[in-house]
Amino acid sequence: MPTILRPSRALFRFSGAEAQKLLFDVVTGRLVEAEGPPVWWALLSPQGKIQAEGRSVWRDGAFWLDVDQTVADSFLKRMKMYRLRAAVTIDDLRPSHAVGYDPAAEVSHVIGTRDEAAGWAAPDMRCDAARIARGLAELGPDFGADEVFPHDIGMDLLEGVDFKKGCYIGQEVVSRMQHRGTARRRPVIVSGVDAAAGTPVMAGGRDSGVIGTPVDGTAVAIVRLDRFDGGEVTVDGRPVTIALPLWATYRLGESAAAE
Repeated sequence: MPTILRPSRALFRFSGAEAQKLLFDVVTGRLVEAEGPPVWWALLSPQGKIQAEGRSVWRDGAFWLDVDQTVADSFLKRMKMYRLRAAVTIDDLRPSHAVGYDPAAEVSHVIGTRDEAAGWAAPDMRCDAARIARGLAELGPDFGADEVFPHDIGMDLLEGVDFKKGCYIGQEVVSRMQHRGTARRRPVIVSGVDAAAGTPVMAGGRDSGVIGTPVDGTAVAIVRLDRFDGGEVTVDGRPVTIALPLWATYRLGESAAAE
């Protein structure tokens, strides 16, 4: 099954003697010089809200990070500012490389040169459909920069935040939410949707959040779970069904049992 091109993603390469230290000190995830599966990470504002997010892999002596195209310029600008005089080279690979989706590996991503990507399949909605089915929100189709905290999209439950590595940008806010248990919003899967991204999810007549970009009538929504008390749930006046992702059902249930 061929790799599917994802033109919505921009790729950057971080290399040099202090690349790991820069990324370790700035973004939320545990990015280390070791090959392995992609690591989820986010770049936060000092107030703890997500300004960019994506996956990182260590390959050919460098970190390869992808972000949504809408925040690529601001991400590059901020990372160059944080770099200061550190021994780090940041390469903007948008002209030379592409990011793809491997359907056989579900939500995994593929990195290739533009020449390699010429043989990939044309963009379609399979990546988004697989992501939505797992309840994974993504900056761009589901929320914008400076709109959500990492907890709101489950990064705390899916190893997108390393709570042991020490300081990073926005760390104080995120750690406070973690230790005080004050996260109110979580991603849910909404089915039966016939509305555009950004339409409110109404629970018992109250606005609980908004849906992301739907695919075949299903979307991820970031909502206030405390507003779902058994009343009718609607989007654009039409009844819908909601469900916690399986990973959230397990992890949140595990946390509640521990308390």
